[in-house]
Amino acid sequence: YEFTMGATGDKVKARYTYNYVKEDGIWKIQHHHSSVMPEGIAAGEPITESEVRSLFSLWNNALATEDPKQVADRYAQSGVLLPTVSDTPRTDFSSIEDYFVNFLKLKPQGEILDSHVTIGTDWCSDVGIYEFTMGATGDKVKARYTYNYVKEDGIWKIQHHHSSVMPEGIAAGEPITESEVRSLFSLWNNALATEDPKQVADRYAQSGVLLPTVSDTPRTDFSSIEDYFVNFLKLKPQGEILDSHVTIGTDWCSDVGIYEFTMGA
Repeated sequence: YEFTMGATGDKVKARYTYNYVKEDGIWKIQHHHSSVMPEGIAAGEPITESEVRSLFSLWNNALATEDPKQVADRYAQSGVLLPTVSDTPRTDFSSIEDYFVNFLKLKPQGEILDSHVTIGTDWCSDVGIYEFTMGATGDKVKARYTYNYVKEDGIWKIQHHHSSVMPEGIAAGEPITESEVRSLFSLWNNALATEDPKQVADRYAQSGVLLPTVSDTPRTDFSSIEDYFVNFLKLKPQGEILDSHVTIGTDWCSDVGIYEFTMGA
């Protein structure tokens, strides 16, 4: 769309997305994204592929200082770290620094083995495989990586960093069957029958997320999940799966479909 600014006469062209939902019988905007056309954005100096790859060295050199603050300073203000040896996403300076407090005790130094670079306007990404040598133990760890970089105050910083151990380096647990996956619902349903919110919340993983039926609030930790079930259990719900579609992976599985609750209250 294009806006004409009556106060100045300027014209501004932009891309837009509107997602609409019905609320009390009226169509309302649920999501609205508006962004200036790329040709209207002042582009910074272009970066080369070799320069993108050299950004890794800045991060690796920060590791060599063994100072968690210097490593965390390589991440943008909105940076996200999904680290190799922690289940917790790190989304701000203090949590990123906290991760490296322990990781740096291993005296890690990395080497990129395989790199694939993509370059955009004031952003770039480097994805591939790297290997760490742990100076404290002599161990070597190979992992897959993603670095997304953005310019912040003229300096290239890490906006997104995802690191995961190579699949062949992960010990797989005992395989689970489709029927066993479906039976996991019974454990949750039986917890409902206890009418104890703590027992129900205990069925969720530490990083579990609940997007509940009768609340607009995502529940992302034990206390908020427990809080949801305090009221829901007053209805004495018991569920039955009507339609189920199971997917199984290495140490994970999913069950999606339709269920029906009978409210005993």
